Parts: sequence; structure tokens; C-alpha cells
Amino acid sequence: MIASDPVGSGLVTNLSRPGGNATGVFSNEPSMGGKWLELLKEIVPNLRRVAVIFNPDTGPVGPSYLHSIETAATLFSVEATGIPLHETNDIERAISSVAQEPGSGLIVLPDVFTISYRKQIIALTAEHRLPTIYALRYFATDGGLLSYGPSILGVIRLVGSYVDRILKGEDPANLPVQGPTKFELVLNLKATKALGLAVPDKLFSTADEVIE
Repeated sequence: MIASDPVGSGLVTNLSRPGGNATGVFSNEPSMGGKWLELLKEIVPNLRRVAVIFNPDTGPVGPSYLHSIETAATLFSVEATGIPLHETNDIERAISSVAQEPGSGLIVLPDVFTISYRKQIIALTAEHRLPTIYALRYFATDGGLLSYGPSILGVIRLVGSYVDRILKGEDPANLPVQGPTKFELVLNLKATKALGLAVPDKLFSTADEVIE
């Protein structure tokens, strides 16, 4: 099973010894929020406020991510605000509202809702010229500014290794829940140019993939 916060979601009681019949891989964890803000601040040096959008109905760990981002925001002198989304009409209202404030940026949390409506989110952030960071690489490959998150291929390989071990007779209760071991930074140059952003050399050199 792939989850963002298996303990917080109640899937397992302990990462090292999950017990029961549940084990697997968690894709992101709340502490990632600080890294997303750091990267967004790096490409938008004048960032003064950041909004965090998520659907609490499909992404119940959203508040945990938000707390991580709010904690990091004090270090970067940035004001962080969470905006819960419940239906598609909320997406345009949220993005247009955030974009009206100079020096604003957006963090899109990974949940079923934001993934399902990613093309709408990407199009609206481009239309409103709102710098945005995402947790999954296909947001950047679909036109988003940048993404930072676990390698999907790496996560699939971890899951595959667990399937193999369980089929060979190992008890899932004794297999620790694992986190991803490889993370990817994906940068979309077309989006940076459209936003009039200069990519810092450090960010450019550390990107795992640069989309022309």
C-alpha cells in the first residue's frame, strides 16, 4: 500500500513493526512541506506569502503538511495560509484570490483531488502568473513550474520488492513500512520563462530533470 502518512492515517501503529496485515511504502511525509517552501523561495526570492491548497476530504493529512510549511515559513519570513478545496469551483476562486496579492506563491499538496484536477490547476496558475510548486513530477511535465518529491519508479520498485517477499512467505506484520529513498527535482523552463523568473545556478544544477 502507498500512503503519505501511514501512522497518521491509522493504517499502521508503528513504522518499524506495523503489525496486522498492512505494510508498504509511504510516498511523502509532512516534513516535506519545509523543502517545498525552501525551493519555492529559492526560485522566487521576493516571496512574501504562500498559500497551500488541498482537499481535506481526499487528503486528510493536509493539515499535517500545512503545519510543517507554517513552521518553515517563520524561518523564511513568509506568511503561510492553508486553503481547503472541496469542489472544482473552489480551485479557480483560490488561485485567483492568491494571485491578487503581490509576492505570492502556491504549494499544491498531493491528494486524489489535486491530482485529478492537475491540468486545471496548472492552467490557472499559468493564467494568473502564480509561481507554484508541486509534490509529483508529472505536474511539472504537464506544464507546472517545478516539482519535488519521491521518484515514482523508486517507490514502485520498493513496492515490488515487498510483493515478492510476501509471496515468498514473509509476514507483512514483520516488514517495516518504508519511505522513499530517491527524490526528484523537476524544473520546467518554459514555465519559468512565462513567469519571467530567473533560475538560480544552484537550482538548475541540482535539478534531476530540466524540461525545455
